[in-house]
Parts: sequence; structure tokens; C-alpha cells
Amino acid sequence: MGPAGVRIVAGTATASTAPGSCAALRRGISRGTRLAPLRAAMRTGSRRQSGFTLIELLVVLSIIGVLAAIAIPAFTSRMGKAYDARVARGARDAATAEEAYFGDNGVYYSGACTGMSGVVISPGVTCTATGNASGFTISTSHPQASRSCVFSSATAPNLICS
Repeated sequence: MGPAGVRIVAGTATASTAPGSCAALRRGISRGTRLAPLRAAMRTGSRRQSGFTLIELLVVLSIIGVLAAIAIPAFTSRMGKAYDARVARGARDAATAEEAYFGDNGVYYSGACTGMSGVVISPGVTCTATGNASGFTISTSHPQASRSCVFSSATAPNLICS
């Protein structure tokens, strides 16, 4: 046998007739033999494609969708609570600054809370102070908060958020 299934006989080359050779397969096909073994041999070849099936991709996407459906509402509710805490903290800080303003000037401040010295209000929180001879009221809100707060020196409890 020579290279690639070629039989060399006394200086001439003829195709090998060994089982599984191309000549034997051609001869078998021309004689009408069964093709099932041939097709099975072709299917089990070394040609394997790598990748993911459509079902695997759909399963992964559905898992991601379920996790997102759980995580997004939890995240937004935590953000809402954080904005509510900013509003309450702004009212308390402004009330402290209002008392300091009264100690320095003898009257309560009226106007935007940022006009009082020492007040640092969180970004996005609107704060308004209203002062009179007997006390003061601080109103705070945020556009993304679910509640607004009012700090009044005349009520107990002083801070009411609704």
C-alpha cells in the first residue's frame, strides 16, 4: 500500500479495494448497497461546532429577567427611603441653624434655608424657613421623596413627616 490508499503493483497504481476506501464506497453506492452505515460514519466525524443552543440562551435570558424583576423594585424602594431621610435630615439641620440664628440676632429667620449660616442642605432638597416672634417653621421636600417634613418649634413632636 502506498500513500492515501493507493496500491502500487509492478509500476502501475490502482485504487485500493480495501473496505472503507473511496473506491469501495463508490462501488458500493453504484451497486445500491445500504447507505445507513455510510451516513452514520459521516455524522460521527470530527467536525463538531461549538456554541450555545437557542434553548440554553433562552434559559439564561429568563433567569436574568427574573433576577432583574426582583432587584429593580428593591433598589427603587431603597432610593425612595434615602430621599425621605434626606428630607428629614434637612429639616433637623435647618432647625438647628434657625436656633443659632435666633441666638445671634434675637429674631427667627424667614426665607430659603441656604441663607442661614452653617446650613448644608442635600442636593435637590428644597427648604423654606418661616419665622415669627414666637417661633419658627421649617418645611423641606424633595421631588423624588415620598414625603415632606415640617419642623415646628410650637408643636410636639417638633418634626412631622407625611
